Amino acid sequence: MTIQVALAGAGAFGIKHLDAIKQIADVKVVSLVSRDLAKTKEVAGQYGIEHVTTDLADSLAMKEVDAVILCTPTQMHAAQTLACLEAGKHVQVEIPLCDVLADGKRVVEASKHSGKVAMCGHTRRFNPSHQWVRGKIVAGDFAIQQMDVQTYFFRRTNMNALGQPRSWTDHLLWHHAAHTVDLFAYQARSPIVKANAVQGPIHPALGIAMDMSIQLKAANGAICTLSLSFNNEGPLGTFFRYIGDTGTYIARYDDLARSTTAGKEEKIDVSAVDVSMNGIELQDREFFAAIREGREPNASVAQVLPCYEVLHALEQQLA
Repeated sequence: MTIQVALAGAGAFGIKHLDAIKQIADVKVVSLVSRDLAKTKEVAGQYGIEHVTTDLADSLAMKEVDAVILCTPTQMHAAQTLACLEAGKHVQVEIPLCDVLADGKRVVEASKHSGKVAMCGHTRRFNPSHQWVRGKIVAGDFAIQQMDVQTYFFRRTNMNALGQPRSWTDHLLWHHAAHTVDLFAYQARSPIVKANAVQGPIHPALGIAMDMSIQLKAANGAICTLSLSFNNEGPLGTFFRYIGDTGTYIARYDDLARSTTAGKEEKIDVSAVDVSMNGIELQDREFFAAIREGREPNASVAQVLPCYEVLHALEQQLA
């Protein structure tokens, strides 16, 4: 059976999902939703998608649509996820699940009664580099003492990863910190019991902090230090240092290396960890596999809710 998908959001991340789905058998995108009709038609033409609309409700009304992937602005995520579940569709919403904790809780509650797969795009759980480390942890060969993480970008205007204008403002806490907060608890295999944050000045035009520092502690004693910035004129992206009892590993998206006491990095081949090196593709594969198998996916909305509880606590602290 072919799973027929509606994808909302034809921006940088929507295109990442469209490219990923091309690599997955028996899945077809049949509807594309985005706010700019001309741009949406252009993208749909490139990917052979027949139905185009600017209104998600149009796609949800299509009986042939089995599942929806939401790559829309953060502020729309929770409400749109609820709409998908109410329409009887499986749904994967890109990170973050919400930017208000109460909304995330409503989504989790709705998912419990829907009988549908509801998943959030916490991609770090699926990147081969982090999967490799996870394998060592589960096998009992490595235990995290500390994670040191840097999430760095350079932004002065609302631009997406393709350099195109955004209709919404990105956020260090509710978006970028969500990746690491969730990954730390997931890899430590222990809930976060303590969290602290400080932030730099608020940008006069964007209205957000451009720099932030977060400290986390898990119940098992592991700690995490996370630095985030939109001011960094250097390598962009997120870099993870896993400091453990039996080694130190450095992960850069899909690259992994072991750090030595001589100050060198020994590269680790992670190409055989999974069927692809593309974290978005692996994330999508998990979504569709959960639909076919009638099971809870890794990174279900219920599994990731504790991350947003921590973010909420940090937001209250910063306020």
